[in-house]
Amino acid sequence: MSVLQHWPLFGLRVRTPVLELSYPNDDDIAEIAERSVTDGVHDSAFMPFTVEWTDVPPPLQQRLSMQFHWGLRANWKPDDWHCNLVAKVDGRLVGTQSASASKFAITRSALTGSFLLKPFQGKGFGTQMRIAILHLLFAGLGAEFAETAAFEDNAQSLGVTAKLGYELQGRRQIASRGRPREMVTFRLSRAAWEAQRRDDVIIEGLQPCLELFGLSDPSSPRRAAQGSTAAAADGSSPHASAHTSSPRSAT
Repeated sequence: MSVLQHWPLFGLRVRTPVLELSYPNDDDIAEIAERSVTDGVHDSAFMPFTVEWTDVPPPLQQRLSMQFHWGLRANWKPDDWHCNLVAKVDGRLVGTQSASASKFAITRSALTGSFLLKPFQGKGFGTQMRIAILHLLFAGLGAEFAETAAFEDNAQSLGVTAKLGYELQGRRQIASRGRPREMVTFRLSRAAWEAQRRDDVIIEGLQPCLELFGLSDPSSPRRAAQGSTAAAADGSSPHASAHTSSPRSAT
């Protein structure tokens, strides 16, 4: 019996012409944990995360990182999920991209976050990752809004957000490494996403996952059906700075 029958997220793929997002298996999780240490995620003087997990020394950092990702899998619920995908370019892992939501079938809103390993920063991959996760949310799952957040000095994250049509929502103080820092929050509407929607993003393996996203009930809001139709039209199989929901991700 295939593991996909019970955990179809392992078959989920979102592809742009540049990279692919996929649900991580255990080998991916181990690679994320190890390369976050060996490649690095950010300069030591700058902390992009609300939880300072990269300050933990190895090998404890690798162990805790793996436990974190396994915990996301173990604690997934259709009305409270955190979909953390790995980003790969030509088969090589370059970072992670997440989306999380509570009561998504009702709110139609999700929060995104990501990080890139240092060797792959500044190459446009962060923008491609955000484009891919937004396509999954809006075209695949029928979202009405996508939210994101970053510290005010996280220029890379804020740059990606500015490119994609988000509106400023507000600011708040966050404690970081023992001092206050300002977090900036943004929201992207379906209308703003539709205005710049890409036709070269492909979703595969989503249909079997809809129940896990809380969208299997035929009485769910009409966006569920519309999202599934849009995903299929875009090539899916007919059968995913600082991030307040995912403290290990920087948008």
